[in-house]
Amino acid sequence: MSDTKYIFVTGGVTSSLGKGIVAASLAKLLQSQNFRVTIQKFDPYLNIDPGTLNPYEHGECYVTDDGAETDLDLGHYERFLNVKTSQANNVTTGRIYQSVIEKERRGEFLGKTVQVVPHITNEIKERILLLGQTGEYDIIITEIGGTVGDIESLPYIEAVRQLIYERGENNVITIHLTLIPFLSAAGELKTKPTQHSVKTLMESGIKADILVCRTEHELSVDLRRKLALFCNVKYEAVIQSIDVETIYDVPLKMQDEGLDRVVIGRLKLKPKQSADLTQWKEFLKKYKNPKSIVKIGLVGKYVELQDSYKSILEAFFHAGAVNEVEVEIVTIHSEFISEEDHIDKFKNLDGILVAPGFGERGIEGKIQAVEFVRKNKVPFFGICLGMQMAVIEYSRNVLGLEDANSTEMSDKTKYPVIDLMESQKNIINKGGTMRLGSWECSLTPGSLVSKIYGKSQINERHRHRYEFNDKFNDTMFSKNLKASGVNPQTGLIEIVEYNDHPWFIGVQFHPEYKSTVSEPHPLFVSFVEAVLKYSKSKKQNGRKTI
Repeated sequence: MSDTKYIFVTGGVTSSLGKGIVAASLAKLLQSQNFRVTIQKFDPYLNIDPGTLNPYEHGECYVTDDGAETDLDLGHYERFLNVKTSQANNVTTGRIYQSVIEKERRGEFLGKTVQVVPHITNEIKERILLLGQTGEYDIIITEIGGTVGDIESLPYIEAVRQLIYERGENNVITIHLTLIPFLSAAGELKTKPTQHSVKTLMESGIKADILVCRTEHELSVDLRRKLALFCNVKYEAVIQSIDVETIYDVPLKMQDEGLDRVVIGRLKLKPKQSADLTQWKEFLKKYKNPKSIVKIGLVGKYVELQDSYKSILEAFFHAGAVNEVEVEIVTIHSEFISEEDHIDKFKNLDGILVAPGFGERGIEGKIQAVEFVRKNKVPFFGICLGMQMAVIEYSRNVLGLEDANSTEMSDKTKYPVIDLMESQKNIINKGGTMRLGSWECSLTPGSLVSKIYGKSQINERHRHRYEFNDKFNDTMFSKNLKASGVNPQTGLIEIVEYNDHPWFIGVQFHPEYKSTVSEPHPLFVSFVEAVLKYSKSKKQNGRKTI
């Protein structure tokens, strides 16, 4: 048995309390004391992974280096810890049941009746312990999705109960994140929902070791004592998690509350060094004290839900701090951009990012956005579908290929400048079959991207089925539009640049997935720098839009 310690984070009262942020914040505090930490997420839905889920359903689908399509919380884990996650860090009920059923079909259960207990719970325990068996980590934090009392999460709660029994209380602890609602009519915070949530957890055989209480108002000493007494936890283990300005404040708030100290004491660990959050505090200082402000338009199809573009938004925050500028994101729904009003939507922006997406809806609006930035020399960043829209716009409006399109949108186009990848043409199943994960890209010497990265070879994460059609290489890439990044194995065009422009880059990959607090992504940093320069120039000289 390994010496790895396990921390489980459960949720109560309501969903969306921020279990992922609390887990990532605790991990950051432990990491700052030189503990080797990682986080994993167990989701109770029956999908094998979130790859086939609509962004409106589940927010962004995050992609890891090894090609796993995962929950967006893994993005928070990587951004906070600057530690890469993998397939092993995100498990769904669908994957658990799939594995158990496959074992049953192979006859691995020796003819026994397959049941939730012990077969499903054993599979869950195996997945929980998998990362700990590598010997790479001192502490593994496991976030259990959903809310205590949900039918879907019961097998996970039972698996946790068994692990506490099997590994001992000094090796496993449970943190219960709950809500302390404020009733304005009564003018007071109410603890009863939390008491019921803790009672539900105890009925499943688990005693919460630490309570983290989400609240809009400060918890009084008396209220904390009441929670400690009625929920059977120590007074110092009642941790306040008050609403803050930004998620990046949470680690410092949790440190002030002593969450890491209580965890370390409860697990009988000795800190390897004093917490060092110097870099984190420096980031927050720059983030909160910008010297100027810029407006960047985010043109996408799912802008109603912020979580749909979570990694892009966070990457802008990281890049803004580096440039000591506040990045104000103006969301623009691509479906509602028309020929008549597109100039009004774009003219006050300092830069535009055309976001990733799938399907035909809103495509023409994205193309109009690209045309606007190309003609008016507004800094432009296209990601995945955004890069493909830049190619289509150039084909139609510069090369005169009026019918140019992607076969994803029109399989009858005369000029399929974007086409289904050859490796995708015989694929029937949709789940987990895209071009996924980290791939190499060779940068053209002297190109803008080679200067930005400061190297000739990069690795970036992908999630797509369609690519630039290399049959149009000779037609497309001329004096102005250049292919500045190519996959060395397949020849796939990864990056395009428009030369007659201050900053115009489209990338087939997703750079936002690799931006972290300690290592902001160079493309986002450079884009924000260009946007700032454009903004200052616009104020000084004035610019007319066409």
